[in-house]
Amino acid sequence: MRIVTWNCQMAFHRKYEKLLALRPDIAVIPECGSINVLRKRAADFQPTSAIWIGDSDRKGLGVFTFGSYRAERSNVYRDNCPYVVPVQIVGPTRFNLLAVWACHAKGNSFEGRLGPLRRSLNLYRDFIGECPTVVAGDFNDNVRWDKPKRLNNHGTNVSELQKLGLVSAYHHCRNEKQGAELEPTIYWRDRTVDGPKYHIDYCFIPSDWTKSISSLTVGCFGDWVGNGLSDHVPIVVDVAL
Repeated sequence: MRIVTWNCQMAFHRKYEKLLALRPDIAVIPECGSINVLRKRAADFQPTSAIWIGDSDRKGLGVFTFGSYRAERSNVYRDNCPYVVPVQIVGPTRFNLLAVWACHAKGNSFEGRLGPLRRSLNLYRDFIGECPTVVAGDFNDNVRWDKPKRLNNHGTNVSELQKLGLVSAYHHCRNEKQGAELEPTIYWRDRTVDGPKYHIDYCFIPSDWTKSISSLTVGCFGDWVGNGLSDHVPIVVDVAL
């Protein structure tokens, strides 16, 4: 099973072929246009199922499945955490998915100083606990930016995920600590290989899946950023369950 998360930086209808070349089974695509936009402008894009949430047709959060996999938005979904959606995945491997584009710039992004990811972990705790769950997407955060006594620190969110039995696939495979990542997922602001770059996209999987990871790759600058596709590169996780 291959899970891909990639912030496409909008206009996914012009970029979907690049995703398909990765041959995902499940794809989490932040900053994706709505299903209606894709139907009109990317008729050849034919996932087996598609879920989208957002406030503008141009920019939201998409989840797509391919091959033998299907996805359905869980009926526990609430729209007050921009943008996080609980999804049930059915196929050769059955599991829950919490897809994330942690948007910190919305009017309802923070409540009680907690951001959308942390609030979602509280809101969907039963959903996460009912069966194996993956939490994947653009968290827009890194422990480098943590501040003392701030409730929304990335390190705190990672600790909450670990309490739920989830492990970052990247950090497990690379044996790197949070904040010490050698492979960035965003080339921020000026999109140059030597400019500001950070690791802010993640795929957290159940801890007992880690022994079944067969491959993990992070996209390279030239294939995804240098050619103007996005300021993010994808994370691709293969799990042989």
